[in-house]
Amino acid sequence: MGLEQFERRLERLVEGTFAKAFKGQLQPVEVGRRLKREMDLNRTIGSRGLISPNYFLVDLSPVDFDRFQQFEEAFKKELVAEIRDNALKEGYHFVGPIQVELQEDESLKPGIFLVTTETRQSGEFNQSFVVVLPDGKQVPIEDKPLCIGRLPTCDIVLTDPNISRQHAQLTREGDGVILTDLRSTNGTIVNGVMISEKRLSSGDEFTIGTTTLRLEIF
Repeated sequence: MGLEQFERRLERLVEGTFAKAFKGQLQPVEVGRRLKREMDLNRTIGSRGLISPNYFLVDLSPVDFDRFQQFEEAFKKELVAEIRDNALKEGYHFVGPIQVELQEDESLKPGIFLVTTETRQSGEFNQSFVVVLPDGKQVPIEDKPLCIGRLPTCDIVLTDPNISRQHAQLTREGDGVILTDLRSTNGTIVNGVMISEKRLSSGDEFTIGTTTLRLEIF
């Protein structure tokens, strides 16, 4: 999704009433930049590749903490989304759910903040499954199968004229995803091979019509 889109989301988040509160003060996007930097600095190597910290504690001055509290939950939600986007871009994995916490630190002056990260493993951690569209948009794959096609009723609607009305389906199964071709006219291709059904792994690309999508698991 990129830092630029993250910045635009935060700008919309603090516009109006909140914009005045942040004029000339610590900006939310500065916190987002720091979290991305901490992910890069504190990554480790595991059996599945690069592992990013998944717990982020942000210490703020009393003045800044009071301002951020005005939209704390929405802000933390945006930060979690940006952390996921950065992990996808950099090929990072997590060993537990992503958590962001804000904390007041009376020793800090306005505009100064600290970030502490940890890698917290969870035995009950559920991996995230997403389909990455050509424009970079991510569509999560939940328990319900996702239908891809041209019909407006499909879960992922694509305008490619070479795609059937109901072209393919994605279904979560264990730690992977099953891609099924729904008897489409032009077929479904995975990593260059035509398939009727195929179990996908993280990073696998599949083409329907002339549109290529990618599965990411993290």
